[in-house]
Amino acid sequence: MLMKADQSTLLLIDVQERLMPAISEGDAVAERCITLATIAGLLGVPAIATEQIPEKLGPNLEGVKELCNKTLAKTHFDACPDGLIDELPEGRQHIVIGGCETHVCMLQTALSLLDAGYKVWVVADATGSRSELDRDVALDRLHQSGARIVTTEMVAFEWMVHCKHPHFRDIQALIK
Repeated sequence: MLMKADQSTLLLIDVQERLMPAISEGDAVAERCITLATIAGLLGVPAIATEQIPEKLGPNLEGVKELCNKTLAKTHFDACPDGLIDELPEGRQHIVIGGCETHVCMLQTALSLLDAGYKVWVVADATGSRSELDRDVALDRLHQSGARIVTTEMVAFEWMVHCKHPHFRDIQALIK
C-alpha cells in the first residue's frame, strides 16, 4: 500500500528542546522531522505536532513549531486521550509519524491510531529514543502490530508519485 499525499497527515511527536539532547542521534532525528514537515508543507500535507508537558520539557524545536499547522499539548504518553483524533483532518486515513520517544509516546500513539482504524507509517530515520535498543524494539513491535516502517526518502517519493512533480527538485535537494 502506497502513502498518498492527499490522504496523509504528518504527525510529529514531542520533538522538544529539552528532550532532544537526551535522544540517541537526536540532531539527526530532529533534522529528519524538520525535513518531513518541510516536504509536507510543499505537498499540501497537513502537519500536526505534540508536546509532552511543555511547561517542563519546553516547546518543540523552532523548525517544528514553524512548520506544523497545529500543536497539541499533552500529559498522556499516548496523544489520543488528549484529543489528537479530534485534531486530525477528516478524510485523511494515512498517518505518517515520527518523533520521540519511539518506545513510549510515539509507540503508544501509533498503536492507538492503528486501533482507531488509521493506516500508520512510522518514519524510522525520524524517530528516536534515549537508547537505540528501546527504539529498535519499538519499531519491531510497531511493525508486528501493523504499522509500516519507512524512511524519509520513501515518504517523499511516494507522496510525489513521479519525477515531473512541480516540487521534485526542491524535495530532492532537501533529502540529498
